Amino acid sequence: MNTVAVTRATAMIGYFGIWILLPLWYAWLAPSDHFPPGMAIAFLLTPLAFPLLGILKGNPYTYTWSAYVSLLYFAHGIGETYSEPDQRLYGSLEILLSLMWFGGAIFYARFYHQHKNSSS
Repeated sequence: MNTVAVTRATAMIGYFGIWILLPLWYAWLAPSDHFPPGMAIAFLLTPLAFPLLGILKGNPYTYTWSAYVSLLYFAHGIGETYSEPDQRLYGSLEILLSLMWFGGAIFYARFYHQHKNSSS
């Protein structure tokens, strides 16, 4: 596999991993007593919906700006890891997935354009 495919796969694993992790975390693994799980899931998954189509299509522009969206989940993971000791595993996993998404997205956009320019 070339670097374009590897970086895209890395970004997609991070992105879709967060799609899977958050509902599992808040609805099943560690539901909150403070507010309904559906509200937390809706609030956390809404930003993920915006780049979905561009990520599926492989649009490098979408990957670039979606990397900034991944930083929201990085910050959320840091906050949860620090404030909730019993949920550190889930917070750490969110941090890992957001870093995969961020790094994969940035490098995908870079290598996509390099590959496109060298192929012409």
